[in-house]
Amino acid sequence: MTIANDDLINAAKEARRNAYKRYSNFAVGAALIDDRGHLHVGCNVENAAYPLGNCAEAGAIAAMVMQGGRRIAKIAVVGGSGEIGPCTPCGGCRQRIHEFADEDTVILAIDDSGEWQEYTIDALLPASFHMPGLT
Repeated sequence: MTIANDDLINAAKEARRNAYKRYSNFAVGAALIDDRGHLHVGCNVENAAYPLGNCAEAGAIAAMVMQGGRRIAKIAVVGGSGEIGPCTPCGGCRQRIHEFADEDTVILAIDDSGEWQEYTIDALLPASFHMPGLT
């Protein structure tokens, strides 16, 4: 199954609508396609005991792992606005994505205007941390 960029972005936008953003009022949605072509989504869920909330990317990755996926082929992250620009994953989520990415993984960052940027994990997380002997 092939999922077009527009469909992936729309799934992330839909997930963003469900964000629990009570404290920051900053909604983020994420949608990813795993190595089997399956779609997984997540949204940010905040918590009064900041920073114990969950990022949208973490939710989508957890959904993928729960369904048996092990590699991210492509992920879209929707958040931010015109003055902020496209919302790229935070540092923790860059590491989370890295755990399930390879050099071909595409990361799309989209803002409210619909503008988007495309990245690789190496561009977002250069000189990343790796556990020896793990792939």
